[in-house]
Amino acid sequence: MNHYETVFILNPVLSDEQIKETVKKYEEFLVSKGAEMVSKENWGLKKLAYAIQHKKSGFYHLFEFKAPGEAIEPLELAFRRDERMMRYLTVKLDKHAAAWAEKRRKRIQEKA
Repeated sequence: MNHYETVFILNPVLSDEQIKETVKKYEEFLVSKGAEMVSKENWGLKKLAYAIQHKKSGFYHLFEFKAPGEAIEPLELAFRRDERMMRYLTVKLDKHAAAWAEKRRKRIQEKA
């Protein structure tokens, strides 16, 4: 099981209900592929540095999870096929990045 982080940007014209539904869909997709969710973060509506699909903002979400390597390709294929998805990036975390992510999660929990 490798440690991964995926950040994705959803279309800003979606309703709150559609956003929750989309996030839940991909979370369930990962779990069905044998992934263990470590953390989920909703970063909210953010202004983009440049327009994507003629949109100037998007809803950012972050998934941190442990999964077998075979789970990433089907996830990204599903992202490419979904019209609600504007951009995504999945990175494999090494031990240093995983430790930094753990510190970030603790900092966020302390603030809440």
